[in-house]
Amino acid sequence: MKAKWKIILVALIVAVLVALLAYRMFFRAPPVAVVQAREGKVALEVRGPGVVASRIQVTVSTRVTGILKELHADQGDSVKAGQLLALLDDTDSAAKASGAAAASAASQRNIAAADATLAKARADKELAQSNYRRDQEVFRAGYISQAAMDVAAAALKSAQSGEASAAATLGARQAESQASAQEAVYARALHTFTRITAPMDGLIVVRGAEAGNTVVPGSSIFRMVDTRKLWVAARIDESVVGQVELGQSATIRLRSGKELPGEVARINRQSDAATRELEVDIAFREIPERFAIDQEAAVVIHAGEEKGIVIPASALFQQGRAFGVLVAANGRAGFRPVRTGATDGERVVVREGLKADETVIRQPAGIRDGSRVRPVTEGAR
Repeated sequence: MKAKWKIILVALIVAVLVALLAYRMFFRAPPVAVVQAREGKVALEVRGPGVVASRIQVTVSTRVTGILKELHADQGDSVKAGQLLALLDDTDSAAKASGAAAASAASQRNIAAADATLAKARADKELAQSNYRRDQEVFRAGYISQAAMDVAAAALKSAQSGEASAAATLGARQAESQASAQEAVYARALHTFTRITAPMDGLIVVRGAEAGNTVVPGSSIFRMVDTRKLWVAARIDESVVGQVELGQSATIRLRSGKELPGEVARINRQSDAATRELEVDIAFREIPERFAIDQEAAVVIHAGEEKGIVIPASALFQQGRAFGVLVAANGRAGFRPVRTGATDGERVVVREGLKADETVIRQPAGIRDGSRVRPVTEGAR
């Protein structure tokens, strides 16, 4: 008898448990937070990561090969255009400049000597011409012989040749002087190249050499940026870059957490084939007190606003390949694929797939399509 009652008791317990399970599975409707889809508008924000950069970046190098003798600047220094940044060992270039200057001065003295020789040659020619004319007169009168006349003619011819030779020598000395002067200018220029100065006002972000290093033309000694031309080179997806226009305001958030105002300064037209992103440059309206080139940043471009059916962004989820929401109707949750528009991170515009006043489940995680639900209405955000 006792065994019979035990069997009955166990059966009753099993029946209750089955009933409870069936209720939970087929009749119980758990409460879910819902919101009514409403007409509204959402700020159109285009977001993307980026890095701090400068529109003007300059590599400071040398124009001649040499050994770095002194460094007068370091990375992190703000410098002015023309400020001395480094010196090369100028022993050789100074000697060459001095030798070229001496050669140029010597060539000037040679010109003076050649000029004096030409002046003497011209005087000798004039004297020979005078003697020849006088001898011609007395020769016609029969007072001198033909031989004497031949001597006068030969003397004139010799004086003329001497003048031509002196003129040619002067021309050669003048040519030599011009070449020496050019050599002196070149030597002085090479000597000035041992002084490496800042090409513009800016900030030195990289020092690429040390005193004692041998540097060659093109090698980087410093890298400078113009701090007045700072911007963030942001990467924006192709799907939304069409909403971006020059001059739109933006918010720049640095990795340090500081937020600064900016505006769209340039939109590149070359897309990255791998990431399908374009570079959009956001200029700072206020230069940050502390920054680093290539520092990570994030930008939000304020591209206007969009009107339409507005729901919480948390209501969106992906089912299979489709994005959509769960609509609560007649006590059940039903999946509804939608096409969305602008979003500000909290709200999103639904362009297709949903009507105003339809009830949408705010947090669809864990709720199956077709399951029973008991909507708990919350105010639309």
